[in-house]
Amino acid sequence: MNNIREQIKDKKKIVVKIGSSSLQHSETGDLDYIRLEKLVRELCDISNQGKEVVLVTSGAIAVGKKAVNLKTIEGQTQAEAMAVKQACSAIGQARLMMAYQKLFSEYNHVAAQILMTKNTIVDNLNRYNAHNTFTQLLKMGVIPIVNENDTVATDEIDLSFSDNDFLSAIVAAIMIDADLLILLSDIDGLYTDDPRQNPDAEFIEQVDELTDEFMNMGKASTGSNVGTGGMNTKMIAAKIATSSDVDMLIANSRDIGVLHRLLEGENEGTLFVAHRDESFDLPEFVQNLHKN
Repeated sequence: MNNIREQIKDKKKIVVKIGSSSLQHSETGDLDYIRLEKLVRELCDISNQGKEVVLVTSGAIAVGKKAVNLKTIEGQTQAEAMAVKQACSAIGQARLMMAYQKLFSEYNHVAAQILMTKNTIVDNLNRYNAHNTFTQLLKMGVIPIVNENDTVATDEIDLSFSDNDFLSAIVAAIMIDADLLILLSDIDGLYTDDPRQNPDAEFIEQVDELTDEFMNMGKASTGSNVGTGGMNTKMIAAKIATSSDVDMLIANSRDIGVLHRLLEGENEGTLFVAHRDESFDLPEFVQNLHKN
């Protein structure tokens, strides 16, 4: 096990995903600028080591909701509620990127925004163009910041790309051909059961092969009313990543410094070991997942 952890030091292309609940003060819903600044500093340091790094960030809808003082997102009809979400996303995405741009510039790094929809993945030309954009940005030394395009795509809000767990795995697997995906969450990693509900749940340090038993441990639960991704979505991300030859880690975001400790091979979080599946068709998997 330690040998596999040691090999993480050699990873060169890394995708880091952070969820909405990790970016905000739970009491107020406002952005946690100290945590945001630490995240940016960690990412810039990873880049300064000669590695390529992409950030997949949630939070646009939540930030937009806070900006216009909405307590809840409601409408008289489902369509109206969706329009409110899209409007909040438009407001919040701009604010979120403004904060990221300012912080990255303080560390002399350039950040770029990429907004994706389901069609970016399932359409061959869109996928090809997006891959080219990522490739060129990384070649320029730019740090891409990725989010769902909630403003124009409603199925991503409903199915949610699973609070970006799902989206980050797709970016890692086919957009940048990453060798490591790190999901920063509000939980330490994978347990045999939900530790918030079951005090006897056991922590799992490493998953060598993603069997049905492990997949079934990913119950759709989350400790946050801000994000949408529970452990179930993280297991889907693990399926995408490991099948595409990408190692994946789930770790707790309460201390953003966990990023450099993980990349130094320290034994934190849950490690899902990559096992390339030549028969795994990601676009088909995405299409079928959104049909279910």
